[in-house]
Amino acid sequence: MLTSLAFIFLAGLALAAICQRLHLPRIIGMLVTGILLGPYALALLDGSILAVSADLRQMALIVILIKAGLSLDLKDLQAVGRPALLLSFLPALFEIGAVTLFAPRLLGVTRLEAALLGAVLGAVSPAVVVPKMVQLMEEGLGTDKRIPQLILAGASLDDVFVIVLFTTFVGMAQGGSASAWDFAGIPLSIFTGIALGAAVGWGLARFFEAAFARGRLVRGSLKVVVVLGVSFLLVAAEGWLAGAIPLSGLLAVMAMACVLQRESDPLVGRRLAEKFGKLWLAAEVILFVLVGAAVDIRYTLGAGPAAVGLIALGLLFRSAGVFLCLLGTPLGKKERLFCAIAYLPKATVQAAIGSVPLALGLPCGNIVLSVAVLSILLTAPLGALGMDASCRALLHRSGPREEAL
Repeated sequence: MLTSLAFIFLAGLALAAICQRLHLPRIIGMLVTGILLGPYALALLDGSILAVSADLRQMALIVILIKAGLSLDLKDLQAVGRPALLLSFLPALFEIGAVTLFAPRLLGVTRLEAALLGAVLGAVSPAVVVPKMVQLMEEGLGTDKRIPQLILAGASLDDVFVIVLFTTFVGMAQGGSASAWDFAGIPLSIFTGIALGAAVGWGLARFFEAAFARGRLVRGSLKVVVVLGVSFLLVAAEGWLAGAIPLSGLLAVMAMACVLQRESDPLVGRRLAEKFGKLWLAAEVILFVLVGAAVDIRYTLGAGPAAVGLIALGLLFRSAGVFLCLLGTPLGKKERLFCAIAYLPKATVQAAIGSVPLALGLPCGNIVLSVAVLSILLTAPLGALGMDASCRALLHRSGPREEAL
C-alpha cells in the first residue's frame, strides 16, 4: 500500500506539474496518472488501495467541500437563491431528456435504458467544479455578481437530484416501479442535509467558544481534526438513515462548514479555511488519481462515434438549460457562457455509479459503462480547460460591488 501511495503522490504531482507547464489544468495530469497506474493499464496500484478507493475519493471530496463551505457567505447564498435552485435540477433534466430522446436511435437501447444512461451522465462533477469556484472566490473573479457562489450552490445540489433519479430508474429497470416517495426524496434529502449540517455547525461553533471561555484553547490543527471527524459522521449518517430518512451527507458537510464559519470569530474561520486549503493539496492528488484509476478505458474502444455524438447532444441541451436558469438575472452573455462551461465536466459521480448497471446484470450495463467512461475522458479535461482558459476573459475581477443576483 505504501508503494502505491508513493506512486499516486509522486507520479500524480509530476504529471500535474508537466500539465501546468503546458498551460493545461493540473487535474488532467492526475487523471492520466490514475489511468496509467490503474488496474486496466500498468496495474501498479495495490489491490488494498483499490479496495478502499471509493472511501478515499469521498474523504478527499469532503475536504474540498469543507473548504468551500468555510469560504461561502450565507448572504451570498440567499442572494443567488432562485437561479441556484434552478441550476440544481434544470440543466440535468435537459441533459437526461436529450439522452432519453436520442440514445434509442443512436445506441439501440430501450427508452428506459436511455433514461438510466441519462441519469448517469446528468451529474456535474463537484470534484472538478468546487475547487475552481473556491479559487475564483479567493481571486475575486466573478464575485461582484456572486457567480462562483451561484455555481457552487447549484452544482452541490445537482448531484442529489441526479442520484435519486438514477436509483429510481435502476429499480424500474429491475422490474420495479417508481413511487411519489422516490421523487419526494429529492427535496427531503436537500432539506434534511442542510438542516442537520447547520445544526452541527452551530453546535461546533458553540463548543469551540465554550472551550476558549474556560481557558482550554483548542488549537487550529485540532479543530481541523474535529471538523473532519464530524464531517465523516455526517456522510456516514446518509448510509445509516437510508430507507428511513432521505439525507444528503455531502450537502450536510458544506452546510456545517458554512454555519461554523458564520458563527465563529472571522479569524477562526479564515485560519480553518487556510488549513483545509493545505490539506486539499494532498487530497486533490488522491481524488483525481483514484478517479482516473477507476476508469476502464477498454470500454471506450467499443463506444464509437455514436456515443461521442450522444454526449455532445447531451451537453448542448444541458447548456441550454443553464442559459434558461439564468434568464432574468443581471449576468451578461459572457458570464452566462462561463456558467455553461462550468457545468460541462463529469468525473466523480460517473466513476461511482457508471458500473452499477453492469454489476446488477442489466442488459444495458456495458453500454452505460462505456458511455460513462467516455464522458469522463472527454468532459473532465474539456470543462477544466474551458474554465481555466475563459475565467479571466469572461468574468470581472471584483471591485466595487455591482448589482448582484
